[in-house]
Amino acid sequence: MTDPLEHALFGESEGDDFPRRRDLKRADLKRRAAKNDRGHRREPNGEEGPRRQGKRGDTKHEAPRRRGRSVRRFVILTLVLLLVGGAGLAAVTVLRPLVSKIPGFGGLSDTDYPGPGEGQVQITVAKGQTGEEIATTLRDNGVTKTRTAYLQAAAADPAAAALIRPGTYSMKKQMSGADAFKVLINPANALGGVTLPEGLWKSETFARLSQATGIPVADYEAAAKDPAAIGLPEVASGNVEGWLSPTTYEFPDKATATQQLAIMVKRTADELTKLGVPADHQQRVLTLASIIEGEVNAHTDRGKVARVLENRLDNVTGPTAGFLQMDSTRNYALKKRGNLSAADAQAAKASPYDTYTHKGLPPGPINNPSFASIEAAAKPTPGNWYYFVTVNFDTGETLFAETLAEQERNRAQLTAYCKANPDKCAAK
Repeated sequence: MTDPLEHALFGESEGDDFPRRRDLKRADLKRRAAKNDRGHRREPNGEEGPRRQGKRGDTKHEAPRRRGRSVRRFVILTLVLLLVGGAGLAAVTVLRPLVSKIPGFGGLSDTDYPGPGEGQVQITVAKGQTGEEIATTLRDNGVTKTRTAYLQAAAADPAAAALIRPGTYSMKKQMSGADAFKVLINPANALGGVTLPEGLWKSETFARLSQATGIPVADYEAAAKDPAAIGLPEVASGNVEGWLSPTTYEFPDKATATQQLAIMVKRTADELTKLGVPADHQQRVLTLASIIEGEVNAHTDRGKVARVLENRLDNVTGPTAGFLQMDSTRNYALKKRGNLSAADAQAAKASPYDTYTHKGLPPGPINNPSFASIEAAAKPTPGNWYYFVTVNFDTGETLFAETLAEQERNRAQLTAYCKANPDKCAAK
């Protein structure tokens, strides 16, 4: 009987069944044994004669036939394997979404939860956090299985990822990366909180806190007068200005004004520690950082501005004779935003915060600076600049100069810009 597998793969051969093929093979072996090593037959008289050609089973025709049969079998086997493989691929394509959701199986389950998740956990996205940092927060709090789960979802829609705003979000544990991403890109999902921009004065900070929490401004002012209660370092000399770290806060329920200020002061202290600023230099760094914050826009090289300030302070015989000459300090002295009039400039002279009138640093910070400005103040960019001016308020282009003559040429560019854009320069 024909072997079923051979029959299925290769079809029928020349023999009808296996025994006959075996007998033919034996006969062929006997015929071969009758031949000598040179391929000749023996005549009945025992003499050798030339081998007959063209008979069935002769080497000349048998070998090509066997080769043809082998090629045919190889082609058929290849086609069968391709058909089986194609069917398997189709099955994987259809079943993978279902199988990948079963814990312990391959696919996304290795890096992602199937969702929708369970329980509840609050996740805080801080201002300036990168996608990598958000992914780490989600993983560490059990929201996503891995960082990859969230990062792949964010990478698929970078425009939406760029719109994620700071805040606290209520999420589930064991969510899929895609579901977690959907929660964060919807501003409506952010819980109630208060966002404090960079560069606010403490008075402005208290007003925003009060508006968000309902706690009277007077309570914040009173809390600020108790340095020990809010954890204000001694180097601050009792002045909380500069120590109220700007970011988005989600304070604990029923947190008092004192407790809230303590949280903000600690965040600033942690930032200074992270930068390796010694305790006795922290107030100086914050003062410089606050001036940088008051003078720059988002596109300005803060490290270069920090160097300008240091160069003016270090060289009392230099181009500015030790005066910082920063408009932002006059604004703080008068608690007025925007351009100041000549009368304002005259009135500011009475304040120790007027750096046109008084050499060196002002008595303390003039606002609550961002981490970027604190870092710039702690690590200024090397250089010999004494001047800088922003010449385009659309792009934030800022030019730096080592000499007054170079600065005047740069100012000419600002004059030309303001002439072309009077509305944009009016508030500067």
